Amino acid sequence: MKLLVLLSRFPYPLDKGDKLRAYHQLRFLAARHEICLFALSDEDVSAEAHAAVRPLCRGGVVVHRLRRPAIGRNMVRALATGRPLQVGYFHDARAQRQVDGLLRDFRPDHVYCQLIRMAEYLRPHAGRWPMTLDYMDVFSAGMARRAAQASRWQRPVLALEARRLRAYEAAAFDWFQHHTIISDQDRQLIHHPDRARICIVLNGIDTDFFQPRPAAAKEYDVLFCGNMSYHPNVDAAYFLAEEIMPLVRRHRPGARLLVAGTTPAPRVLALASAHVVVSGWVPDIRAAYAAARVFAAPMRVGTGLQNKLLEALAMRLPCVTTPLANNALGATAGQELRVADSAAALAAALLGLLADEPAAQAMAGRGHEFVRARYDWPGATARLEALFG
Repeated sequence: MKLLVLLSRFPYPLDKGDKLRAYHQLRFLAARHEICLFALSDEDVSAEAHAAVRPLCRGGVVVHRLRRPAIGRNMVRALATGRPLQVGYFHDARAQRQVDGLLRDFRPDHVYCQLIRMAEYLRPHAGRWPMTLDYMDVFSAGMARRAAQASRWQRPVLALEARRLRAYEAAAFDWFQHHTIISDQDRQLIHHPDRARICIVLNGIDTDFFQPRPAAAKEYDVLFCGNMSYHPNVDAAYFLAEEIMPLVRRHRPGARLLVAGTTPAPRVLALASAHVVVSGWVPDIRAAYAAARVFAAPMRVGTGLQNKLLEALAMRLPCVTTPLANNALGATAGQELRVADSAAALAAALLGLLADEPAAQAMAGRGHEFVRARYDWPGATARLEALFG
């Protein structure tokens, strides 16, 4: 089958959740299909990144570079026409002509579109090609949660964006024959009467890559990692460093936190102290997991599945998270990880694991088996592939 795949970011390096999902799906689909990839990028794509992706795409790779002046014009146009800024940022007239040309010349048997950011490119072609939209997660819900926490002057802007995203998510549903999403929790947040038709396609975890390192030296008591310019991660890092860890240090004065991940926002950089290390980009994130005793993901906003939890569990690291994150993950609280909501309860969960090494390791072992049994890329991608017919 000839597949045309549309992505809002080039799927390598694997430093963001949408890129990781896309790369591993391409990796397994490439074995049986001729893939033509069209990807946007707002930064230059390295030769190394091209080399990692090109062998997966026998039908070719087309990258459209988004430039700042065009992005600005596109967002103004979106604001004026009622589309979400998330969509306007990524929709470019020159890129539209490229997508139109690929449909005409490559003539795919199926079109796979990741995220509503790219759905606008396929709106003119609705009904003319078999198409699948991967919502992945629900932007409108994440934006609404962000608006609820925002300052007084930001709140109206973010609330407007949340309303526009909600309407756009529902409208885009009707342009595609098939739809996927990462969890049932997210599926319930799509405001369309036929949302039950959306197929849940989980992420996987590469357990050959993410393996336990029991002999590694533990430099840090607690770890949090991710794309540190992404608002839900920025909020979680701040919550952990400023509200949770001070409670931990009342009982363990020397407790150290590592915040690791690409492009830390100024608010994250400002967290650095004698007790908090902000590393920025880590060439091999496994080293950060191996250097910590406990992993914490105190997510308060955002949607979707937290790949960081899959990675930490795969490396047999005891984990603490919030109900928001675990509802998507589907682990058993108290068995495979600990779940709490408030700063005090999260601190207590961390202290309990730090104080009882045997219990922490027993729970980490159960978490390790949980992700190995439930989250595998071949199985997840097979569910996606079945939709292509």
